[in-house]
Amino acid sequence: MALRHLRQGVSVWSAAGHLVYCNTAFAQALGLEASAMQGLDAGALLNLAQRHGTLISWETSSPSASGGATSLGGFQLLCSDGRILVASDSALPEGGRISLLSDVTEFRRAMQALTQARDRAAAADQSKSRFLRAANHDLRQPLASLKILVYSCLVADSEEQRKNALHAMDVSVAIMEDLLGSLLNIGQLDAGKIEPAISTFQVSSVLSRLNVQFAHRAREKGLDLRIVPSKLAVVSDRVLLERILSNLVGNAIRYTEVGRVLVGCLRRGRHLRIFVADTGIGIAPEHQEAIFEEFYRVSDSQANGSHSLGLGLNIARRLSNILGHPMDLESTLGKGTAFHVDVPIGNVWHSGTGEPEISERIGGEFAGLCCLVLEDDKMLREALTSMLERWGLSVVTIDDFDHAAKAVSELPKQPDIILTDYRLRGRIQGTDLVSEINEVLEKPCPALVMTAETAPEVVDGIKASGFPLLIKPVSPPALRVVMHNLLFEPELIGEVL
Repeated sequence: MALRHLRQGVSVWSAAGHLVYCNTAFAQALGLEASAMQGLDAGALLNLAQRHGTLISWETSSPSASGGATSLGGFQLLCSDGRILVASDSALPEGGRISLLSDVTEFRRAMQALTQARDRAAAADQSKSRFLRAANHDLRQPLASLKILVYSCLVADSEEQRKNALHAMDVSVAIMEDLLGSLLNIGQLDAGKIEPAISTFQVSSVLSRLNVQFAHRAREKGLDLRIVPSKLAVVSDRVLLERILSNLVGNAIRYTEVGRVLVGCLRRGRHLRIFVADTGIGIAPEHQEAIFEEFYRVSDSQANGSHSLGLGLNIARRLSNILGHPMDLESTLGKGTAFHVDVPIGNVWHSGTGEPEISERIGGEFAGLCCLVLEDDKMLREALTSMLERWGLSVVTIDDFDHAAKAVSELPKQPDIILTDYRLRGRIQGTDLVSEINEVLEKPCPALVMTAETAPEVVDGIKASGFPLLIKPVSPPALRVVMHNLLFEPELIGEVL
């Protein structure tokens, strides 16, 4: 009989609904012997296959395919090995029915993958639309302010008016810097470019950096920022953990108008709970999960006053998921919010020894040191020089990048540190120039690369060369911290993006 050799399972049923024949493929699909199935109705056959362990369950899309079914037609079978079998049938001229059993596993998986891809594409399209709307509004707002302030500064009648305009310009630039930094973080997360580098370190190194980063901002708002020290060591990625806590502290300061922001640690068994508590506006229960979504804002009034794309908490949650650090919050409307992250406690003896607190120190930490600045943008070079000199450094620059080694060898004093742009005039790369300069110095000095380029191949190339990296626009506190580490504690150098 030709049916015996078909690869598709075939079964023949009598008019009374009993199995009278099945081919080898049908028997193998159900994991039964053909002789054991003869004379069984559809229900008994399915129960037998389930007791045998082949089937897990079955369902039907046909109202007639129930307990009184006269064949397997209309049944979908879920097998214990993950296969999905679908039966369809046709009536025979002499009465009875013939059923075809098809394995649709790969087809269903392909359809599921297509559905998931479609949903991801739709979600990405919606996210892109939200991003464009939010970025268009929130980046234009400080940019418009900046244009007006530049004009006001140029026509100011007094030094006091000029200082006020410059201060407001600084605030507008800081807002734009925060927004661009958040977008960069989201881009890295979406591209799957962030891979944790887990180590054991003292949490005090992260807490003290938070103080450097946020103390000035809190003072400007009249808030009391208190960061309680801890001597415990934790197991995490130092850079990613700092990003999480930075986003939480920045968020707390943004939405707190009066009172304080408290950062501290509590031991919870084998974990250290790092919390950020504020006396801000609080978050209603119905918003406490949604605030972790991209671009989410509780209200339009919140958006207008915060200068934020609504990405900080989303970034913090996604990074905590990457690290496996549970994050949660408690909040009361009108009283404040407390976020916390649970991080595994490590053995302090396995952490870096003698990790000092990183702070602004006293004004003379860079006194007597010389910095070589390699920057071809005149305005940026002058602004950077002025700031470095206020920090106590003497600054030297060179204009002839084609003969940099010779120019440096003729300087009255050798540099202690080099700050360089990545792409300099004449297609010269700052990293190559640093290597050339260090070859002629009596003692090679550390260097820091600054760039406005964020392409992965550029960033990865700079990292591969062994240089610390800062993305423009460079934050003065971040620059000061990295310079301090390069000069005094190079073991603490990490990524700053």
